[in-house]
Amino acid sequence: MTDSRAVVVGAGIAGLATALRLHRSGWQVLVVERAPARRSSGYLVNLVGHGYDAAERLGLLPALVPRDLGMFTSILVKADGRRKFTVPAELAQAAVGSRALTVFRGDLESVLYEAVHELVEIRFGTTVRTVTQDADGVEVGLSDGTSGRADLLVGADGLHSGVREVVFGPESEFRVDMHHLVGAFPLDRVPRDVPEGAGTTFIGPGRTAAVMNLGPGRSCAFFTYRSTDPAELAKGPAQALSGAFGDLGGGVPDALRQVAADPSAAYFDSVSQVAMDTWSRGRVVLLGDAAWCVTLFAGYGAALALTGADQLGAALEEHDVTTALAGWEAQLRPEVAKRQALARKGMIQFAPPTKAHVFANDLMIRAIRLPGLRGLIRRSVERANR
Repeated sequence: MTDSRAVVVGAGIAGLATALRLHRSGWQVLVVERAPARRSSGYLVNLVGHGYDAAERLGLLPALVPRDLGMFTSILVKADGRRKFTVPAELAQAAVGSRALTVFRGDLESVLYEAVHELVEIRFGTTVRTVTQDADGVEVGLSDGTSGRADLLVGADGLHSGVREVVFGPESEFRVDMHHLVGAFPLDRVPRDVPEGAGTTFIGPGRTAAVMNLGPGRSCAFFTYRSTDPAELAKGPAQALSGAFGDLGGGVPDALRQVAADPSAAYFDSVSQVAMDTWSRGRVVLLGDAAWCVTLFAGYGAALALTGADQLGAALEEHDVTTALAGWEAQLRPEVAKRQALARKGMIQFAPPTKAHVFANDLMIRAIRLPGLRGLIRRSVERANR
């Protein structure tokens, strides 16, 4: 046990996981969150490999397993919604193995919140205004007029991190724009024209639209498309997504009507990675999207957030803050670099540049169904998640 104190900025997956892990190591933790209340987004996150292992070590599995959506049948469709071909759920499950979970991001955040909110103080509607530090600690000034001294400040406040801005410099120095936008949101109504227990996916030049019907309260939509227009993001999710996908059929029109009725429910942002030479400065460390942001194209952001939090807590149990932060980063950085590279490579699958690339994608997905290739694909997935 220790009497060390930490301020964690951000009450999302990375921040709550860090608070939980540090508390279990005996730290006194204060979590501050810019939003006035808890928020949740309706898109899916996958916990496999290191992410599943971290969830297990953090004690989250008993609460997460009942929320597991499992793998679902994937139906590739044409622009008008007609079926191209189907990939059964059991093939995807065989590829990832048994140590895997698929849950809504909001469910993962809820499980973390329930695990930690009675153990640490969480202040909503609060941001970091000032940070000053010396060799022995860091003084943190907050927007509610209070200030305090801590042994560690953790910036787990996302892609547009305020801690990174205050301590490391402006976002423009670290954010790498990948010239795509992404929209994801829950569906209040079960989507039309999508069979229950399945998801339909349209992949065309420069864009992907996916609509999942996993039953009432468990359905969602995901859209991504290439855009180099700086004004596109300012349109908001309803107008931008309707403009980019309004010509499609199948389950897409119903999903677009739902986001138009409640745009605030959507996650809508540019796709960016964060590239930094170091994730810490003195007694300030960044974690999760604030430090690396692998993007949704990687499909591993939540897993890396849990892994980063778990490994940070372990390092701080063994070493002083300075030594722990250096060792933690050296251990984690190769995995982050691998996931960022896979995301850049994976963009061509989410937004193929030409019809020829779409055709090649179709061939690759169809190959999953061939018995002779299933073992090869499974081993490839296993290697990626080691």
